[in-house]
Amino acid sequence: MPRDAQLGKERREYIRLDSVFPVQFRLVTQDGKHFLSDWLQGFTNNVGKGGICLSVNNLNPEFARLLKEQQAKVSLDIEMPLAKSPVSAQAKISWIKDVPGGPDKYLIGLSYEKIDLFQNNRIMRYAWTKKLFVPVALSAILVLGLAIAINSLINAKLIRDNKALVEQLVKTMQESGAAEEKIKQISKERGDLEIKIRESQLNIKTLEQERTQTQNAKLELDKQSQKIEELSKLIQQLTKERGSLEEQLVAIQRKEETVTEGLLNLDKKKASLEKANLDKMYQWLKVHQNPVTGLVMSFEGDSDISNWAFIYDLSLVAQAYTYFSDFERVRKMLDFFNRRAKRQGRQFFNAYYVNDGSPAEYVVQSGPNIWLGIAIMQYTQKAKDTNYVNLAEEIAQGIIDLQNQDKDGGIRGGPNIEWYSTEHNLDAYAFFNMLHKITGKVRYQEAADKVLRWLVRHTYGRAEFPIKRGKGDSTIATDTYAWSIAAVGPEKLEEIGMNPDRIIEFAEQNCSVEVSFVRPEGRTVKIKGFDFASLRNVARGGIVSSEWTAQMVMAYKTMADFYYKKGMAAKAGVYTAKADEYLSGLANMIISSPSPSGQGESCLPYATSDFADTGHGWFTPKGKSTGSVAGTTYTLFAYYNYNPLELKD
Repeated sequence: MPRDAQLGKERREYIRLDSVFPVQFRLVTQDGKHFLSDWLQGFTNNVGKGGICLSVNNLNPEFARLLKEQQAKVSLDIEMPLAKSPVSAQAKISWIKDVPGGPDKYLIGLSYEKIDLFQNNRIMRYAWTKKLFVPVALSAILVLGLAIAINSLINAKLIRDNKALVEQLVKTMQESGAAEEKIKQISKERGDLEIKIRESQLNIKTLEQERTQTQNAKLELDKQSQKIEELSKLIQQLTKERGSLEEQLVAIQRKEETVTEGLLNLDKKKASLEKANLDKMYQWLKVHQNPVTGLVMSFEGDSDISNWAFIYDLSLVAQAYTYFSDFERVRKMLDFFNRRAKRQGRQFFNAYYVNDGSPAEYVVQSGPNIWLGIAIMQYTQKAKDTNYVNLAEEIAQGIIDLQNQDKDGGIRGGPNIEWYSTEHNLDAYAFFNMLHKITGKVRYQEAADKVLRWLVRHTYGRAEFPIKRGKGDSTIATDTYAWSIAAVGPEKLEEIGMNPDRIIEFAEQNCSVEVSFVRPEGRTVKIKGFDFASLRNVARGGIVSSEWTAQMVMAYKTMADFYYKKGMAAKAGVYTAKADEYLSGLANMIISSPSPSGQGESCLPYATSDFADTGHGWFTPKGKSTGSVAGTTYTLFAYYNYNPLELKD
């Protein structure tokens, strides 16, 4: 066989390496007893089961001659990557070849004469791994890249579709509003025409009576005929005018029917789009639940608090999950508080970091803890799972400890806080009633009764100013009005001498606003809703709170149910109409999720203005399109008529 053919055959038995590793070698005599050189440096080029190919630079010409004439053998120390010690071997020369382009550079093919079988197998495993790694890795990278590209395209389409759904709803809301205004205008025109027709009919009747009287009167014939002729002409003219008015009335009635039919179609479309966006809003709440901690960030879009989960907001999310029977999601969240969350005594801190569950705000307040207890009660009632009742009772005991420190049975803002909040006490009233219903323990009913007496004594009662924000604090806070209806209920309010209608009326007179809201896509829409406080108490101008507006919608719906049960359908209808009006305003506030993880799902911002003073010691989040858990969940509650402060069977 020719020499080149022999070399080709031998090389095909080797595995080509994409990376090299160093080999020390020295020349020995044919009998292997004497060294002919010191240690020399080479690098693997190819390896095979029976030998190895070395690449050697600057080889001494004399050594090269000995190898070419096969007057020497080679002793090897092969440095394997990650191995503690080199692999020793002895080999004979199979072939040697000069490599052009470098001084004294050679490729040397060696056949093992002595090598440990295990070590040889290790070299081959490494060689095959290296051989296969690159194509496998490249394939994996290509597959991964393709998957990422496909996923990116799917996400991009999903985001586009979700944004389009939101924009379609807003456009339909605007068209529906315009149609309603047009119908009002047409109705006014129709009413004016009907009045004119009635007046014309009355004038004709009067003239006809006068003509009859003239015909019967004893007048000179000429005068009688002249007056009858004048009256007949007037009657004819008025009849013609009435006919024209009747034609106009028919035309405007047809126009009204057309616009009304269009509005009905828009209302159907609006209802469908609202439902679709509400489904997207719930999806937004789901995609943001951390799979490890079970927590959900409160605000999406404000970088300062983007990883924060306030426990009040978590309570709302847990209740949304409960409402839709996503019990596994609720358990994941409650397990965090039951097993992992750091706390101060029996109470939890106000906020935790979503990613690792460590406290984000080392403040303990009564209200947020009570709301966590409320979430547990709602879950327990619907899921029929009592595993977390002990946790709720621990929270309750901490609140009762605070209550016992007050001679009037009120609950302070927290263990290290001196102020008293109406809101926190309303929360506690609802929570204690729920605990009594679930556990049957009398002490919780007693605690609820104490809270109600405290509310009556310190925050309720004045007709001109029905509800104070807290003990000794006459600031107007919209949520105390909405939650008084939701937590205490119209029946109980009447029983303790409060007028629920006056509570609603006061909130409307002082806190209802209509503002311009610039949507993320640049469209400006009018939003009618509720501010955090009375306009006369803040200098910033009106802003609409999505959460507090939704709370008022719940109050309206509660009042409607109250009057339906009383058989007062007309009054119930007034409250239902108001609930629908403010819900429509909230629909105009729906935006697409601003974060990549949100995938463009629907949500609501916290308010119509960012970084604005609420009037209660905190500011709205930064960012023009900050998704809010509280605003989004409460809007879901309002739409589905779910009252978080009432435990229903």
